[in-house]
Amino acid sequence: MKTIFYKLLLRTALVSVFFAAAAIAAPSDSLVSTEWLAKNLNNPKVRIIEVSVNPGIYERGHIPGALNFSWHTDLNDKVNRDIVSKENFEKLLSKAGIDKDTTVILYGDTNNWFAAWGAWVFDIYNVPNTKLLDGGRVKWEAENRELNNKVPEFKATNFKVSKINSDLRARLNDVVAIAKGDSDTKLLDIRSPDEYAGKVFAPAGIQELSIRAGHVPTAVNVPWGQAVNKDGTFKSAEELKKLYANVGIDGSKPIITYCRIGERSSHSWFALNKILGYKTKNYDGSWTEYGNSVGVPIDNPAGTVWAAK
Repeated sequence: MKTIFYKLLLRTALVSVFFAAAAIAAPSDSLVSTEWLAKNLNNPKVRIIEVSVNPGIYERGHIPGALNFSWHTDLNDKVNRDIVSKENFEKLLSKAGIDKDTTVILYGDTNNWFAAWGAWVFDIYNVPNTKLLDGGRVKWEAENRELNNKVPEFKATNFKVSKINSDLRARLNDVVAIAKGDSDTKLLDIRSPDEYAGKVFAPAGIQELSIRAGHVPTAVNVPWGQAVNKDGTFKSAEELKKLYANVGIDGSKPIITYCRIGERSSHSWFALNKILGYKTKNYDGSWTEYGNSVGVPIDNPAGTVWAAK
């Protein structure tokens, strides 16, 4: 009887551990649903980070328990055009109470563009268990889920970057090599068709500009919005495979994504790298660097020429 009792006790303990782990573990390697997050708002092993770009949006109301990471000042260097330094990133995550056992959920405004940038930076600095809220802030709000304006505080940790995944980031020289035919890496321009064709320099109202219009030679165009559903969630892996295969991108060769400043392209990088598992780099210099560089080739089908007024 004792043997049977101990076996039952062990089985009960194992089941309890399983369900406890299931409550913590996110349902995807890269994405979580709004339903999952709503059930895990008070999970001490989950840290929610908002990365929005519109001023004041976090302060007006955010997902309960979410911290605010500024794209401009927290995830980018304040002086150099560069991502946040390793040292400052470690300080940022330490202050947020993040350690190697924390599941980090990123979300934000503007279709999760800047949250996806955050996911890319977190991957560069090899932060485990980092995921994106599928549909982002827009979907959370559309479902009338809870928001508040309380700024949480967490016990500080001593987070250390274990390694830097520099192979997730493309540089100007990498892209120039593709444009000149010295590399067979696939180049994906995820801007609008008008930007790609050179009809416009940038979307209306945008300040960061290049003085040349068009795209990098050999680049194919799949606007970022084609990768998502109407509610802002990513399309299925099968749909994404078909979408990119239509322009010759099937994962058989390395890929570099770019846009204007790297935020929209980080969204498509997420689809290709995190959902499909394709070897993909994000070129954060993007068109504002490439289109302003001296001596590099461009394609400008529309023939638009910049002129000062």
